[in-house]
Amino acid sequence: MNNLLNIKTPAEKIANALASAYSVKMHGLYNLRKVYWNLPVEALYEEIVFRGEGVISNGGPVLVNTGGHTSRAANDKYVVKEPTSDENIWWGEYNRPYPEEKFNDLLIRVSGYLEGRDIFVQDVYAGADPEYRLPIRVITEHAWQSHFTKNMLLPPRTADEYKQFVPEFTLICTPNFKAIRQIENTNSNTYIALNFGKKMALVGVSLYGGEIKKTIFTLMNYLLPLQGVLSMHCSANVGKKGKSALFFGLSGTGKTTLSADPKRDLIGDDEHGWTDEGIFNIENGCYAKVIRLSASAEPEIHACTHKFGSILENVIYDPVTRNIDLDDETLTENTRASYPLSYIDNAVPEKMAGHPKNIIFLTCDASGVMPPISKLSPEQAMYHFISGYTSKIAGTEVGLGLEPEITFSACFGAPFMVHPPAFYAELLRRKMLKYNVNAWLLNTGWVGGKFGVGKRISIKYTRTLLNAALDGKLDDVPYEKDPIFGFEVPKKCKGVPDNVLDPASSWSSREVYFNAYRQLAARFIENFKKYADDTTEDVRKSGPQK
Repeated sequence: MNNLLNIKTPAEKIANALASAYSVKMHGLYNLRKVYWNLPVEALYEEIVFRGEGVISNGGPVLVNTGGHTSRAANDKYVVKEPTSDENIWWGEYNRPYPEEKFNDLLIRVSGYLEGRDIFVQDVYAGADPEYRLPIRVITEHAWQSHFTKNMLLPPRTADEYKQFVPEFTLICTPNFKAIRQIENTNSNTYIALNFGKKMALVGVSLYGGEIKKTIFTLMNYLLPLQGVLSMHCSANVGKKGKSALFFGLSGTGKTTLSADPKRDLIGDDEHGWTDEGIFNIENGCYAKVIRLSASAEPEIHACTHKFGSILENVIYDPVTRNIDLDDETLTENTRASYPLSYIDNAVPEKMAGHPKNIIFLTCDASGVMPPISKLSPEQAMYHFISGYTSKIAGTEVGLGLEPEITFSACFGAPFMVHPPAFYAELLRRKMLKYNVNAWLLNTGWVGGKFGVGKRISIKYTRTLLNAALDGKLDDVPYEKDPIFGFEVPKKCKGVPDNVLDPASSWSSREVYFNAYRQLAARFIENFKKYADDTTEDVRKSGPQK
């Protein structure tokens, strides 16, 4: 906020109450009007409303509009090419090299822009496991972004801990400062630039909360594997007998929905690490897609859209009654809710659990040919992990239309992976074999035909199949080998009609079905060619064969 009139704001008197001795001057920020340090949620509410950044809806959530960016700006992410990390980076589409000198120049211009303005600082941790948690400082222009940070990451516990906090990585968000393409050599005015050597990232122009979240995840995806910890784009929960499960998948494929099961305890909904002791949540909160959210089908998440402390992005509301309309996609299909994990009644307070018994790969098959569930051998699991087949759902990235876009996203999260996919895959292989983990491919996409012809598989059947797999009820049922991919498909599951388990039966003819299935298999084969040289022969032979 450029407070030229030096107007006193609601939280000004307590702005320095939780200030760290490690000042923002250490990041090159000088001559600021006021730094608001580690404000509690209540004070952030007051600042958000005072500054006109958002409004309060019925029940207490903050409603904000993220403007032109309602999803990730995937084409505007850069990684600085510098000596300490150069050899580790998977350079290319998702990690575009950016000159170190250009980053330094951009940082100087950002610092100059912030002079005379108010900023908000949140000192937080990424990683629930104390052995691997990382101290991070997030500096924002907007109070609601500071609130988002407080929701999504782990706060220090005491005033002394705040005062002694020293960050190992700093993220500066300036949504009102545009890059000049001719000067910064950026793709647009938007930028998400990470510098692992300088331990800093810059996010500009985009107000979308997901950019903060995924920038931190990208950082952890770089650091944790170097310590032998597998960083994973997955949700996780644990059963009453202590058996945890991991759910891999892109946004919109069901990670949040399927892991929020009242019969199991939730560890986290999106980002985790796997050590030699077990798994841990990287975050403190959830960031759920809420378009057309159902109170009956997803009561836990729906309840969070009516709680004080939640943030609702781009959700339409009635300005008089302050009631929200989760069915209204006027602004975007990618409406979101950010809320602390503790808002889920059955959340695990420690955000940690033992080694998983089951891994679920969620694929939203828009072609409508994949079986609803398949059991994978360890080698097949590696093949499908590296392939990361799914469909991008409307709204989750800039430029996506209503129709899902078939894609292959390595490790079910390629945009956030920094090392080559085979590096993560090898870590996963070792842990699966060491801890005897089952792997399943669960289709949350279409049946009876592709998008526009068939229909999305019933969440009731998906949950029944998932629960059967997690509870061991699929251990003793008959299976048949899939003729295209070779994985095992159960022929029976209590509560699910036999014809649902046989996707070909719901098509107009089996010939048409298998033609479409072979076309998809050809896309798998073509996609895997770019990873073949980095994988072993047994993994290469575990996909569809010509």
